[in-house]
Amino acid sequence: MILPVIMAGGSGSRLWPLSRQLYPKQFLSLFSEQTMLQETCARLSGLEHLPPLLVCGEEHRFMVAEQLRAIDQSHHGIVLEPAGRNTAPAVALAALHSLASVGGDPLLLVLAADHVIRDIPAFQNAINTALPSAEHGQLVTFGIVPTGPETGYGYIRRAAGKTPASGAAFPVEEFVEKPDRKTAQGYLRRGDFLWNSGMFLFRARRYIEELRTHRPDILAACERAMDASSVDVDFVRPDRSAFIECPDESIDYAVMEKTRDAMVVPMDCGWSDVGSWSALWEVSDKDEEGNTAKGDVIIEDSRNCFIQSDGKLIAAIGLDNVVLVESDDAIMVAAKDHVQDVKKVVERLKAEKRPEARVHRKVYRPWGFYDSVDSGDRFQVKRIVVNPGAQLSLQMHHHRAEHWVVVSGTARVTCGKKELLLTENQSTYIPLGVRHRLENPGTIPLELIEVQSGSYLGEDDIVRFADKYSRT
Repeated sequence: MILPVIMAGGSGSRLWPLSRQLYPKQFLSLFSEQTMLQETCARLSGLEHLPPLLVCGEEHRFMVAEQLRAIDQSHHGIVLEPAGRNTAPAVALAALHSLASVGGDPLLLVLAADHVIRDIPAFQNAINTALPSAEHGQLVTFGIVPTGPETGYGYIRRAAGKTPASGAAFPVEEFVEKPDRKTAQGYLRRGDFLWNSGMFLFRARRYIEELRTHRPDILAACERAMDASSVDVDFVRPDRSAFIECPDESIDYAVMEKTRDAMVVPMDCGWSDVGSWSALWEVSDKDEEGNTAKGDVIIEDSRNCFIQSDGKLIAAIGLDNVVLVESDDAIMVAAKDHVQDVKKVVERLKAEKRPEARVHRKVYRPWGFYDSVDSGDRFQVKRIVVNPGAQLSLQMHHHRAEHWVVVSGTARVTCGKKELLLTENQSTYIPLGVRHRLENPGTIPLELIEVQSGSYLGEDDIVRFADKYSRT
């Protein structure tokens, strides 16, 4: 039986300002009403598979859990990488966990959570084609049939002819790095080169065996981390001190380029890794002038543009091959052939320690979200939304007091030794230094306005005494 392993890590900095370190592209609705993670789960429908196993970073764990809950998607656990160490260690953690928790020797279908695939039947047909090879112990990767001389992807050269085992799986001749344009054009003319998709199908034990042969240092670190792991509700926490010693390596370098059992199945499924705004424009719906417009957008006399508004009206006039994206706290404008340089902007923001590189104005928490509406000297105003049945931690602040005004729903407030219920248009005051908690006991979202005042208003001025989400 197939066990999907969905890799939900990464920061997606080339899609800034929408994709940021704490809310990257896999959690955004870029191509449909669902997020990219939810689309990844949905495209498995129709395949015979177990509930997926997720791998992500600590800081994204609640977003993964909430987005799965929102689509009623069961899962085999969420493995939390203690640190980013690339795909070979991440899949090793998943393989070790699957052998311990699922039983047997499952077929791991390794997928990224941030890919677009428009032809779902073709995607599933390729997986079914790969099954016989994977069941017989070979390690299968999926090569995308190229549509042009792309220089942003690595390539896989397949062997000539067809294998007797599957009829459409080919031995891998070589993996090659991202080429220049002239080399990529030569690959396209030859016809035996495919884009490297980063998707795989193999048995868990075979992957472990290959790691033991070719990268025993990676396997040893992952085994130590899983041997000392702990389970926190849905989250599997490998030991950080053991995992931090693990080398940083991709599956391709660690295993696929070294094994004698690498196979590739061509996949022609309308695939994109959405690695830039121009790539998102390529796979998006367009008007007769080649423009993609999302949100509140008016376009006049413009061609081949991608324009997205997250709230404000954008009026675009006389533009050609331009990307214009507005978020709640930033606007990005770029020539479409310069969108790869968006990453340089993010690097500058990080160097200047600006929050726009890391967080949005709207920040998601396991209990809901808050939106920083306004701020000034010694005050900050937030709109807070708490999900039904959710609660914030029992906490206190050393440097600020808070006023809460309920806009809708019902709030249960703990303030020192007092507990009270507040409904619409009612308010309360939380003095500096007093233990307090906010809960939503109702069946609809609780929405309130919080006014903070004090000498320091940073998010690190929180002392937690109890927390249902294990953040103490």
